[in-house]
Amino acid sequence: MSHNPIRPWRNIERRKSRQIMVGNVPVGGDAPIAVQTMTNTLTTDVKATIEQVQAAADAGADIVRVSVPDEASSAALKEITREVTVPIVADIHFHYKRGIEAAENGAACLRINPGNIGKPERVREVIAAARDNGCSMRIGVNAGSLEKHLLEKYGEPCPEAMVESGLEHIRILEDNDFHEFKISVKASDVFLSAAAYYALADATDAPLHLGITEAGGLTSGTIKSSIGLGNLLWAGIGDTIRVSLSADPVEEVKVGYEILKSLNLRHRGVNIISCPSCARQGFDVIKTVEALEHRLAHVHTSISLSIIGCVVNGPGEALMTDVGFTGGGAGHGMIYMAGKQDHRISNDDMIDHIVELVEKKADEIEAEKAAAEEAAE
Repeated sequence: MSHNPIRPWRNIERRKSRQIMVGNVPVGGDAPIAVQTMTNTLTTDVKATIEQVQAAADAGADIVRVSVPDEASSAALKEITREVTVPIVADIHFHYKRGIEAAENGAACLRINPGNIGKPERVREVIAAARDNGCSMRIGVNAGSLEKHLLEKYGEPCPEAMVESGLEHIRILEDNDFHEFKISVKASDVFLSAAAYYALADATDAPLHLGITEAGGLTSGTIKSSIGLGNLLWAGIGDTIRVSLSADPVEEVKVGYEILKSLNLRHRGVNIISCPSCARQGFDVIKTVEALEHRLAHVHTSISLSIIGCVVNGPGEALMTDVGFTGGGAGHGMIYMAGKQDHRISNDDMIDHIVELVEKKADEIEAEKAAAEEAAE
């Protein structure tokens, strides 16, 4: 729950779901909403895949999915899972043996549609491999690949068809006494996805993995995902998320975190509050923010920073941030610390100075956390 007793209009009451484990990452229940992405390298290119997984992890990914279309890919998982620092989800589409191999080779989770695996005994074999290797599963329902009988029944992909598909797959796992699963009902249509997730949230207590599938490029996909995922998360629905972009997986992670940060559901890195700039600006706001985003990307501690071009809104925004800079006159601006005026600095020196202040504040916050943890032991 995102709880704010002073400003109750910011509260989000999260849907109650049961908790499962994806490797060492808890999903569901009261666990933080996990951020996921997926590699786009050939899984058989072990070096490239490891590098991409680690880049995503460095950007904040909690879980990373890799495609396992053939035996060589499932074999590659053994080295990949040994070298990376985050749990790996193996994407299995049809062949049941790939699921067994992935579970045996270190995958923390299998992304499957139980109905696509084949005969009941094959499903049982995959479930047994998952259970024996401490592997969870994700049921992945997609509007673009619904079962023929559901399309015939409903006439087209619709929320009812997607939920019915999901519940059919859930039944297969539960009939085999397997409950370590999460489920998604994705579509590229924002309205269809949201409606399906709302209905599914009422129909099961399983953790939900959110996504607007095939959302598009960096700009359009970010907007679609922000609308769809933001709508659901604000309603308390969702236990893991993936922002599906035709872009570098690191960008998916960045956007995912920004969505969660905007709803006060996760906190990581520097949250820059900046104005769009206008003729009143006392410095080049756009270039300054671009430079600070780049220079502060290494800071993982949650810190708020306001960069405002003039004194119209600057002091008010600075009241709410850890560090602030407001443009003034004669090539100088005002630095704010914890909402209070602190000192003036020239525009020429402000970027280096702000970076130093943020880094120092991050060190102080981390030191306070360490001291509190030590005192609690």
